Amino acid sequence: MSNLESSPQETECGGRAAVAVEPTREVLAGRPVALGGPRGMRVTRTLPDRDRRMVGAWCFVDYYGPDDVSDSPGMNVAPHPHTGLQTVSWLVEGDVLHRDSVGSVQLVRPGQLNLMTAGHGISHSEQSPPDHSPVLHGVQLWTALPDRDRSVRPHFEHHPDLPVLTDTGVAVKVIMGELGGFTSPAAVYSPLVGAEAVLQPGADTRLPLQPSWEYAALTLAGSVDVDGAALGPGPLLYLGSGRSDLSLRAEHGARLLLIGGEPFDEHILMWWNFVGRDHDDVATAREQWARADPRFGTVHGYPGHRLPAPALPTARLKPRGRHA
Repeated sequence: MSNLESSPQETECGGRAAVAVEPTREVLAGRPVALGGPRGMRVTRTLPDRDRRMVGAWCFVDYYGPDDVSDSPGMNVAPHPHTGLQTVSWLVEGDVLHRDSVGSVQLVRPGQLNLMTAGHGISHSEQSPPDHSPVLHGVQLWTALPDRDRSVRPHFEHHPDLPVLTDTGVAVKVIMGELGGFTSPAAVYSPLVGAEAVLQPGADTRLPLQPSWEYAALTLAGSVDVDGAALGPGPLLYLGSGRSDLSLRAEHGARLLLIGGEPFDEHILMWWNFVGRDHDDVATAREQWARADPRFGTVHGYPGHRLPAPALPTARLKPRGRHA
């Protein structure tokens, strides 16, 4: 999914100074964003937040639905560019067709991972197929690539089968990275985890965590007691670091997404759909997209025009050191 804001601002993220070194519970309520204009599909964007820009390498979280799309086209995000990041598509309900400029055409369904590594540059589109499911519900996330890997060859992965940890009344699917000795087959470039916990009524469990990592939780359906805090769908609960495990309880059936990772040492600059290291990085990428530079390739098969690049902000962020 894309950042479709008409006037996106440059956002500086990363560095250990922004990481809570002890356990905490901070609710990031997020803000509503319409994808595709005022009448577009609405999402709740919780990362980047004014106070918490990243969780490990995770730098972008959009939660959407459940939306009734039975009488509408559903999702329709025109071809747009990315650099320096990975996009992670995760559905609870519905189906989305992915096309990209390296030739991938893939339908993603609930419980399956679509992972696109932008690297030096890629473009893609996302649409509900013509004969789509009546409900659309899911989350879109990005991870920032570290400097050593941000110019890797762009590529796409689809993983229908992912490892699952089980406990009484709980099944935890490891989407990205590692959790409790189980490792996802998806390519990662930083130590991190993304996992979905499906809790049956009355479930009571503890997820193993790494104390040196920071974590956050997002309820996708139902209500979950996360370390004593009741969490419903939409907000992101930032948990900080310093925990060896995390308590989850659900009185009724529920579904929760856990993200986390080793604190991201490097400072990055996010603007529109680009992750760079400074203003010049994103300005160059914008200019190249505007003039159809081969860097981003072409998305074939999308029945429409690609997204135009918005104007760059007139005021630049002041540069900071690369490490906190």
